[in-house]
Amino acid sequence: MKSIIKYILIVFILLITLSAIVAFFSLVNGGIQEVSISQLVQKINSGEVKEITIRNDNLEITLTDGTKEKSKKEFGIGLNQTLNDLGVKQEKLSAVEIKVEAEDGILRAALSSLPFILPFLFVILIFWWMMRGAQQGAMQAWHFGKSKARLANLTTDGKKIYFKDVAGLKEVKEEIQEVVEFLKDPKKFQALGARIPKGVLLVGPPGTGKTMLAKAMANEAGVPFFYVSGSEFVELFVGVGANRVRDTFDLAKKSTPSIIFIDELDAIGRHRGAGLGGGHDEREQTLNQILVEMDGFATDEKIVVLAGTNRPDILDPALLRPGRFDRKIILDIPSIADREEILKIHSFGKPLAKEVNLRVIAQRTPGFSGADLANLINEAAILAARKNQKEIWQLDLIEAIEKVMLGPERKSHVLNEKEKEITAYHEAGHALVASSLKNIDPINKVSIISRGRAGGYTLKMPSEDKYLRSKKEFESELAVMLGGYTAEKIVFKDTTTGASNDLKVASELARRMVTEFGMSKKLGPITYGDKNELVFLGKELAAEKNYSGKTAYLIDQEVKNFISKALKMAKIILGQKLQTLHKIAKELIKKETLEQDEFYALLGA
Repeated sequence: MKSIIKYILIVFILLITLSAIVAFFSLVNGGIQEVSISQLVQKINSGEVKEITIRNDNLEITLTDGTKEKSKKEFGIGLNQTLNDLGVKQEKLSAVEIKVEAEDGILRAALSSLPFILPFLFVILIFWWMMRGAQQGAMQAWHFGKSKARLANLTTDGKKIYFKDVAGLKEVKEEIQEVVEFLKDPKKFQALGARIPKGVLLVGPPGTGKTMLAKAMANEAGVPFFYVSGSEFVELFVGVGANRVRDTFDLAKKSTPSIIFIDELDAIGRHRGAGLGGGHDEREQTLNQILVEMDGFATDEKIVVLAGTNRPDILDPALLRPGRFDRKIILDIPSIADREEILKIHSFGKPLAKEVNLRVIAQRTPGFSGADLANLINEAAILAARKNQKEIWQLDLIEAIEKVMLGPERKSHVLNEKEKEITAYHEAGHALVASSLKNIDPINKVSIISRGRAGGYTLKMPSEDKYLRSKKEFESELAVMLGGYTAEKIVFKDTTTGASNDLKVASELARRMVTEFGMSKKLGPITYGDKNELVFLGKELAAEKNYSGKTAYLIDQEVKNFISKALKMAKIILGQKLQTLHKIAKELIKKETLEQDEFYALLGA
């Protein structure tokens, strides 16, 4: 701030000084009277003129009494000729001393134009100062083509990350370890004719540890790690992205051996020529430059390009061919064992109570990524601090699971007695149908307390990871989804909007059973609908039907059949166990939440 004020004051003083100079000359020249050339002739003839100084076409006149006047002669014509033409007396003219001097017009013109130039000079100076400051600062606003890649901080919470700090991902770390050995001792591999992989593509859902793994790789190899996001390459100006790519690779070459990590590669690596207006835009030029740079690697250049993406399906095939991204490594959602290890790492240094069983927490978090589990531990710590506890208890971790999955409790969202009763029967319907079917995971908790956008919820927790699902499991799942809707219809002879999300999810699952999983007897094991969505279009615009209208009708009928079958199954179960349904609902109205033991006690199990 002080430097800004300093520059403004300097510019202001300079402007004041220049204005004073202009004003001075204006005053000096402003006291001289200007006369016409004919008036000058009259004064010469009357003997009033002592001296005339000619500066180009400007005349400075000195009268016999010492008075100064000025005039102008006609351009391109001599003064004598002009005066003769106007009838000057030669004897009088001969008495006048005539001098010819060079015109100081440049200085005069400059000074006279200063009032007009000064505002522009002021703007230019300010702009120059801003540009200079931006160049020297972190913004570097004028260096659009400079690389935004930066040497990454390879630590988390001040601690360096190594492979041992990355839980699970055993096979992935083995693949990465080979690349590390290439960087450490390339001669061992070159002796056998092997070349260092130019690129490694890390593929996985968000939060599975792609960036952390890249940092661990760089620390293990002990080499500079340049980090840049894919979106940072592309700007409004044409050619900027390609220039930034060149600059990034130049930086890496100067620090070889090194690693370049491009996060969210799909931002610039999408299929070329797939845009609405055709291809060859700025993004495609950037992609082309990446391909050129990766092809241009010399065999002795120890540079590895790592890239992370969760959309490998939309990447340009030219990126994925051997010689560019040689390896494609999949980072999947962690298993139960991996989740337990991740929880141990993130809970290290935190005061956990002796009762805490991380294996149970791992079992209750299917589908959680590494980032989700880290957030879970943090939320549990916040909950414990809010309760003024000295340790994190098991209940804190369980509550944190529900908070991460469903959102915080909305205690201010108070239901009236009728709505509370409907919600209780709705959730009781879900839970009772789920507990009556063999292919459904055990009930963990039933609640009518609002969380997030849910008015109530029924939690089912699998005891083990599942990678394959059967048709019977899906049919049972449909029945559970429609259990709340069916309970409302049986008890109240009416339905509410509370079942809208259940109906939506059930309809989507039934349609996938027909069109993706080939579980329809009528339509057979055929997939319907082209899933190769266009890169730059939304899902709605890009949806493509590769089947006839008659087939579309059959698909709708089969979806309806699956839903009808599930409704029938739920209706039979609830009809047979109506008294149990009433018992569970009344207990929910009373307690609002039923834990696993309480729920199964009501079933008589």
